[in-house]
Amino acid sequence: MVMVAEKSFILTKFSSCLFVNKYGKRFGIILAKKRDFPENSKSQKGPIFPLRISSTILAQSAISVFGLGFIDAGYSGDWSRIGVISKESEDLLKAAAFIVVPLCLFVIVNLSKQQES
Repeated sequence: MVMVAEKSFILTKFSSCLFVNKYGKRFGIILAKKRDFPENSKSQKGPIFPLRISSTILAQSAISVFGLGFIDAGYSGDWSRIGVISKESEDLLKAAAFIVVPLCLFVIVNLSKQQES
């Protein structure tokens, strides 16, 4: 069980196997001393999601997944075998992949050129 107290976690139940080393000795639990945060740090809010991704890279990733989806749906045979799409639809996707995949590559390359300039 985990309890949250202000900005720290308190674990109330531990598994006994976590604290036994290879010689059978038990380790004691060592708790860190709680730091005193200055008052200014409470008022400053950090970003909720600190990982920053460029919108161009995100768009390129989405376009590549879209193109790979056409290849998967057209050539794998899994979708028609489980009944999601018909065999005729799979053949149509296979033909459309010849147009969609080069178009996706063209858009991805153009996005990267726009980012450079």
